[in-house]
Amino acid sequence: MSKNVDQEFLEFVAKSIVDHPDDVKVDRKVDEMGVLLSLKVNPQDMGQVVGRQGSTAQAIRSLLRIVGIKNSARVNLKIEEPEGATRSPRTSFKEEV
Repeated sequence: MSKNVDQEFLEFVAKSIVDHPDDVKVDRKVDEMGVLLSLKVNPQDMGQVVGRQGSTAQAIRSLLRIVGIKNSARVNLKIEEPEGATRSPRTSFKEEV
């Protein structure tokens, strides 16, 4: 793939949607299965990267798949959950009433 277009694309997208763009890091590994991009972000930005029910992460994966197809490569995305990432506890509707 010419000049890691997939890695540059992922960095651009991730930095555009997070509050701490300086903390975005993308690692790229190539093996027989294709290209694996590992995304690391600030713990406070995990919710923005993953999105509601994973919708943002799925959209980013779809776009990366298209970038890979254009460059004859199979691109996969792994979003690494940072230490200290906070997940808000889920409450059911009955508990709120």
